[in-house]
Amino acid sequence: MHRTPVRRAAVAASVVSLSLVLAACGGSEDDKKDSKGDAKGSSSAAAPSAKALTQAELEKLALTKDDLKDHEFNTPKAADLAKTKGATSDKPECKPLSSALIEGAPAPSTAAVMRQIMPMPAGSSTGQTEEQKAEAALKALSTLSFTATTLNSYEGKGAEDAMAALKKAGSECAGGFSVSAAGETTKVTKVAPATYSGGDEALAYTLTMDMDGKPSETHLVTVRKGSTVANFYTLSIGGKTEQPKAIADAQLKKLG
Repeated sequence: MHRTPVRRAAVAASVVSLSLVLAACGGSEDDKKDSKGDAKGSSSAAAPSAKALTQAELEKLALTKDDLKDHEFNTPKAADLAKTKGATSDKPECKPLSSALIEGAPAPSTAAVMRQIMPMPAGSSTGQTEEQKAEAALKALSTLSFTATTLNSYEGKGAEDAMAALKKAGSECAGGFSVSAAGETTKVTKVAPATYSGGDEALAYTLTMDMDGKPSETHLVTVRKGSTVANFYTLSIGGKTEQPKAIADAQLKKLG
């Protein structure tokens, strides 16, 4: 069966998350000063450029289950991340967008960490058979969303430049573009501005994609805090999802 990179990512995430949902159904236990910006480009005055954080420093700032107790977390393997590198677009001006969607950053960074985050479904499975638990888990996966959260660190004005590039791409690519990675191509049919406030500047978009002939709505939120850019990309196997505000808010709180 032919699958686009984004669809494949969703399926891969579902495989990881399925075991998490099944475990939850079985009852197992696990072991602002804010300025505003939006996709139209309003933002606070640029903060002085700061030194890039190291990989180890980013790891400490990445979200964990202690930050979002009603979510499950997965850390992608290096081999999986390697497959996302080199994303391209049929329109050069849309490259920052395609990179944010596939690679988790609108521009190359000096260090990055990624987490896959999934909200857990509410409800108890007391008295259910194993088959009923499995059916409930699969049903939950069809409606749950998956968010790829990436923290990226930049030297000098790199973070500001990355945001500027993404902002320009969001405007110039409103009518759609194609993104290619790992030999497969996905068609983005629409890029609509959305609103998210936080950090030193923020950009948000709602993207409509062609998933095997059916429209699928996804969300991108990208926020800069000093030299760090936090990128949040959310999709759902069911094709309909919401902006990952709770996840983004939790991550910005941890960035300070």
